Amino acid sequence: MVKRIRFTTIAGSLLLTVAGTSASAQLSPVADWATHVANEYQVQANITYLTASGYESKLDVYRRRDVATPQPTLVFYHGGGWITGTKEAALMSLMPWFEMGWNVVNVEYRMARVAVAPAAVEDAQCALRFIVNQAKNYNVDTNRIVVSGESAGGMIPTSAGFTNICAGGGFTGSDATVPKVAAIINWYGITDLNDMLSGPNMRSYAVQWLGSTPNRDAVAKSVSPMSYVRADLPPILSIQGDADPIVPYSQNVRLRDALVKSGAKAELLPIPGGGHGNFKPEERAKAYMKIREFLAANGLMRTSGTEN
Repeated sequence: MVKRIRFTTIAGSLLLTVAGTSASAQLSPVADWATHVANEYQVQANITYLTASGYESKLDVYRRRDVATPQPTLVFYHGGGWITGTKEAALMSLMPWFEMGWNVVNVEYRMARVAVAPAAVEDAQCALRFIVNQAKNYNVDTNRIVVSGESAGGMIPTSAGFTNICAGGGFTGSDATVPKVAAIINWYGITDLNDMLSGPNMRSYAVQWLGSTPNRDAVAKSVSPMSYVRADLPPILSIQGDADPIVPYSQNVRLRDALVKSGAKAELLPIPGGGHGNFKPEERAKAYMKIREFLAANGLMRTSGTEN
């Protein structure tokens, strides 16, 4: 029997369906789980959380149907070097969080073609503010928001979790009015943008994101997590292949070491011989085991059967 898992958008909601050539045949374990997820989650797609630069930045909310209490929530940002990528393409990265029973918010942000740096990081912070302001509507536990992303999408939530940045709000450091996240999970994200504008670690996508602004070094520093190392930051787990050709592995080693020295909680899980994502199944399984361990150590794991 051939089965298909299909995602479609109808009236602003994302629907997951499982189809087969025989209606009477048994579903495979994977298809059965996918059907369970489809029944368990209500999805509100393409919600506009910010309009800036003439562009509507949108997000999707995956909310559990079977609970009445506020839930731990992942806010996720896709990768693509700030010049490409979509939230829809990141959907498979959300699946382990559905399996853990978390609410998930999948965020898009302005690309360089719409607005150069620091627009993407501004958007990340604005998305957090939006989710916190709408927490009752989306059943979000504001004390258990974890931000995560891959590559450029790993840097974006890290920067947003370290700083107070929102479109038109400037860079003002910590601020009681800004949502403080419970933890950060950084998948091979950039941590020092200045390091990538020239020299041996120069990357064309980083240069493109900064554009031709005359104060590009200052802007690059203002969005780099390395610029905000201090003791009172949220716990952060970074995951990266130590042979990553796209983002220098040394950047996340430096960030981990600087954070630990400052007194912050920081861990780095290296993937030996791993590149820029595209990890082997056993490597990704190892990463998610570490994520579960990290969440549990910081009191963030959802306890099945106790939250309703």
